[in-house]
Amino acid sequence: MRANAADRARGRGFTLIEVLAALVIVALGMMGVIEAVTQSARNGTYLREKTLAHWVAMNIVTERRLAASPPEVGKTSDEVELAGERWKWELVTTQTQVESMRRMDVSVRLAETPEGSALATVSGFYGTAVGPAGGATMTWAGVGGTGPGGLDGGGDGKGGPNPGGNPQGSDNPRPGQPPVAPDE
Repeated sequence: MRANAADRARGRGFTLIEVLAALVIVALGMMGVIEAVTQSARNGTYLREKTLAHWVAMNIVTERRLAASPPEVGKTSDEVELAGERWKWELVTTQTQVESMRRMDVSVRLAETPEGSALATVSGFYGTAVGPAGGATMTWAGVGGTGPGGLDGGGDGKGGPNPGGNPQGSDNPRPGQPPVAPDE
């Protein structure tokens, strides 16, 4: 009977190998959880920095738009502080095909990061009005209206298959325009 009691006592507990295997499995699982939490924290920090860099870039574009004179064509750079961080920005201003309009491209990075590692890039435009206030329609060369390059389809200014420049081709006028009488 003694042998049976010893076998039963041995069957109730875990061996050292079983305990070590269980600990290894738990440790690997915890390492996965810790890595997921760390990655989530890194993503949060990255998104915060990217948002702040975008705000810095938008502030630079807005400052240039509010200036009394257009920004000079070329490159400009400086540093600014926002949310307890130093930000390095670079503004590249180029002349567009429209004489009264300039394009502004702003790239922003943390001051301590290497050049060329921008967190945000924003483009904006500075220009003067090309038409009167109130939303009057402007005719641009080759776009809209009648005549060469217009929507009349003929290119000869005589109405063609689509008189009046109505893109749908019907006799209904564009909003705000009187009906078009067909040529006789």
